[in-house]
Amino acid sequence: MIDCGKVDIIGVKVDVVDYEAAVDRIIRAAKSKKPYGVSALAVHGVMTGALDPDQRIRLNALELVTPDGQPVRWAMRFLHHYKLPDRVYGPNLTLKVCEAAAREGLSIYLYGSRQIVLDAWIRNLHKMYPNLKIAGTEPSKFKRLDQEENDEMLERIKASEADILFVGLGCPRQEVFVYENKERLSMPALAVGAAFDFHAGVLPQAPGWMQDTGLEWLFRLMQEPRRLWRRYLYLNPLYLWLVFKQKVRPTYIENEDHEHVARLSPLRFG
Repeated sequence: MIDCGKVDIIGVKVDVVDYEAAVDRIIRAAKSKKPYGVSALAVHGVMTGALDPDQRIRLNALELVTPDGQPVRWAMRFLHHYKLPDRVYGPNLTLKVCEAAAREGLSIYLYGSRQIVLDAWIRNLHKMYPNLKIAGTEPSKFKRLDQEENDEMLERIKASEADILFVGLGCPRQEVFVYENKERLSMPALAVGAAFDFHAGVLPQAPGWMQDTGLEWLFRLMQEPRRLWRRYLYLNPLYLWLVFKQKVRPTYIENEDHEHVARLSPLRFG
């Protein structure tokens, strides 16, 4: 098990963990019924924090941020000399947590995506983990939730008595949701994004060799070029430049500006 705490990658604090440590932390938090915010960040997720001070504060307030993308894992080695054997990929982490939850008798709640996706994912989960308890589901409303809607949704999650919450609203909306609501939920809340579509079978995953070589972004770009071209063709080179800049001229971004935290305007997405 590898668990060496957090390191700074262009201002975003990412945990040096492997799958075993990440799952262990999440399951222990679930058993303890304590708030525990989790996200798995690839380059795009890290860049949302690097370019937006508000989002950086949100990400750095989460208890566990795993290196979802190979370029994030490589940056850990380049900047901090940590040699993780593999990334901790959100969709794989999701399945490993579900497997552990089934083994430990813990229940899960799925929030996000469309009902048709949730239905397909539930069917697949029942096939993979027959003993897994699914306490409830709720699709995204694909709009910002007002205070009343957000409160009602949280009450439904809590009333289900679920032990673990999976959130699939897309990055960065799911991280905003987890940050704003984790203290009101006595359970781990995992922002896992595309895991919903992948495990429902409605979105193909990149071949293993592309995942291992850090080319998953290229596969996704080919799948959805009109939606993703700006994300990858702009953010990927900028990410490399910022990592190199941190290496040659380390800078330390102050993330404990409490006055700035107090100015954060709440964003709620459904």
